Amino acid sequence: MAQDENRVLIVDDDPDMRNVLRDILFDQSYHVEIAQDGQEALQRLDSEPYSIILTDLRMKGMDGLELLQHVTKKHPECNLIMMTAFGTVETAVEAMRQGAFDYLTKPIKTEELLVTVDKAMREALLRREVEQLRLQVRREFSFDQILGKSKPMREVFDLIRRVADSQTNILITGESGTGKELVAKAIHFNSRRRSAPFIPVNCAAIPEQLLESELFGHVKGAFTDAKSDKRGLFEEAQGGTLFLDEISELPMMLQAKLLRAVQEREIRRVGATRSIPIDVRIIAATNVKLAEEVKEKKFREDLYYRLNVIEIRLPSLRDRKEDIPLLVHGLLHKSLAAQHKSVTEVMQPALARLLDYQWPGNVRELENVIERAATLCQGNIITLEDLPPIIREVRGEGQLVEDAVDRLLPLEELEQAYIRRILEKMGGNKYQAAQVLGIDRKTLYRKLSEMEEQARV
Repeated sequence: MAQDENRVLIVDDDPDMRNVLRDILFDQSYHVEIAQDGQEALQRLDSEPYSIILTDLRMKGMDGLELLQHVTKKHPECNLIMMTAFGTVETAVEAMRQGAFDYLTKPIKTEELLVTVDKAMREALLRREVEQLRLQVRREFSFDQILGKSKPMREVFDLIRRVADSQTNILITGESGTGKELVAKAIHFNSRRRSAPFIPVNCAAIPEQLLESELFGHVKGAFTDAKSDKRGLFEEAQGGTLFLDEISELPMMLQAKLLRAVQEREIRRVGATRSIPIDVRIIAATNVKLAEEVKEKKFREDLYYRLNVIEIRLPSLRDRKEDIPLLVHGLLHKSLAAQHKSVTEVMQPALARLLDYQWPGNVRELENVIERAATLCQGNIITLEDLPPIIREVRGEGQLVEDAVDRLLPLEELEQAYIRRILEKMGGNKYQAAQVLGIDRKTLYRKLSEMEEQARV
């Protein structure tokens, strides 16, 4: 046990008692310090961390109860153990109601002291570990962990920050692999609900006949295999967030039950006769256009509007290609941390192919590609040969200059090739193409006319 984790502060106005307790705990490898009254104890608490405070109830000046009030307000990470004479046990019990960890009656037995202090120390260290894990989770799902600096992603970040602390239901839309669950976690762990559970549910992955019981729970005897009562995921998420991924796959019958849960803020277990109040924020996600599902009567319109109070649309990776270098760097760092390798760079030709590829699987596909490349890489630099064939063979805009250099194309031919590609990308819209090219429409029309004449010659 580290010395800064097993610190005990003994507070007693009787010097003999202080010294006896200090010697007993010191022999058990605790780091022990003493204070002669409550005021001195508070001064020490303001300058040093302690896991346990062992204090007498009756002291001159500030007594144990008053010290307890200060500790619970300013130093809730400390476990306070109250020491009391037999005649004041009722007061010690009241101290436990106010937040004391335990109490000891005088004369204090060594064995009882050590057992109580050990129990308090273990609880304090466990609480500290839980808090550290929570901080780690918050960092992992902070907004900074969603990589992107493109305009579409900046708009997403702004919206996430604005809705995180509201109680409003949210619908996250976007193609598969765009990071919908990551955004849902970022919302949860940056909200007031972050200390409560985040429960993800993939509505497409659970068989229809089991999904109702999974979401709402059941009572004993509700069906053949219901041998005992079971809490559903709504109850598991109490006070927190329920993330319903692939919400479009929810059967119509369950859509009605979900609508009632959202509207009434209560659920009823399968086979139950009474409802259970719930305090759950719902974040739903889908990769299909729910509005069209509503038109086709495949999804309830009333539920759609209940879930879609605020919509967060995640852009596809091909619509934010300027984020790819940043994503590659972040994913490479993540992959290397798992593999304990020292790959530090991606060669420019390999990065050019990553920029040219259309990424139908979005960020999830990019993550798999980077993990594969980092695994296969023989040195500390990812080369073109480390990428999958489907990406190595792609020839996109990033290859225009490279191909022109290889073929020693004249500048005029390179310009014409570039104009054609921009027109393709703009769907033939000459006005938009002229804007991208940085020329007026008359100049573009003239260049296109010249290109047609050259093609006829």
